[in-house]
Amino acid sequence: MPASPDRRAGRAPTIFDVAERAGVSHQTVSRVINDDPTVRPGMREKVDAAVVALGYRPRAAARALASRTNRALGLVTTGGTLHGPMSTGLGFNQAARRAGYHVLMAALDDPQPDSMREAVETLLSQDVAAIVLVAADTSALAALDALPVPVPVPLLTANGLPGQPGAGTAVAIDQVRGATLAVEHLLGIGRRRIVHLAGPLVSQEAALRRDGYLDAMRAAGLEPVVIEGDWTPGSGFAAASSLDPGSVDALFCGNDQMALGVLSAFAGRGVSVPEDIALVGFDDIPEAAYFTPALTTVRQDFEALGGRVLAVLDGMLAGTPPDDTVLQPTLVVRASA
Repeated sequence: MPASPDRRAGRAPTIFDVAERAGVSHQTVSRVINDDPTVRPGMREKVDAAVVALGYRPRAAARALASRTNRALGLVTTGGTLHGPMSTGLGFNQAARRAGYHVLMAALDDPQPDSMREAVETLLSQDVAAIVLVAADTSALAALDALPVPVPVPLLTANGLPGQPGAGTAVAIDQVRGATLAVEHLLGIGRRRIVHLAGPLVSQEAALRRDGYLDAMRAAGLEPVVIEGDWTPGSGFAAASSLDPGSVDALFCGNDQMALGVLSAFAGRGVSVPEDIALVGFDDIPEAAYFTPALTTVRQDFEALGGRVLAVLDGMLAGTPPDDTVLQPTLVVRASA
């Protein structure tokens, strides 16, 4: 009689567990399950024994993928309710559903290697044809890169940094270009003492926006000043409260929420925007047009990003060699600058 399934702390065994028990690669396990005739008999016996011992239920994803019948995609998101990651995940979900895919999602508050492995294994156990990672910061990519075995389905990172370990194929919006647009606009309206309120620099997007700001300031022969915030209106309020208004004539915020806190602090101090200090945000959240004054900001088209992620992923599933894709942001000029 077959052994009872090994649930391992409440979860079903995966192809990784079978490979570990049999002492082979997960690719070999896949070949055995799919009746590859080139597998040596001794290797096949090891895998079969591990499958029986663990009570593993073979996935049908490979056969479904080959016939294009599997319409399930996995989505791993990090960053909680932050506007960028949340909007990226939503944009991909909407595009995938319009194309007839079913999206299975795993949300990670703290993307450590153990939780990333558990999320990936859970999605693979549900026969997803591919996995998309929405990476809020570098720790998500590091956790993915730390997985002991490669993910045996196509992997694509949305808003990951192309070429970074763990990113796989990446589709992103050009954060450096967005910051450059913001600084060039402020320079164009005559501002020279431009301070950048950055997001937390563990975030790859915050680091890239800071880099774009630094490059643009140095290209103009100006001294950059960077203050690190944490994406929240509270950190924007604190930063603006500590600034000497006489030493600054413009503030470029790493996101719109921090810009909201800046506006509140300036209003309480009698600092007029944009007369005393011009203000530019990043993201173009739906509320940005209704700030007082309406916020000039860098717009990221998350719907277009989601559609592009799906297009690249669909090509990967069809066997088309993928390329990293970088979309361009736009500047939306309103009353604050």
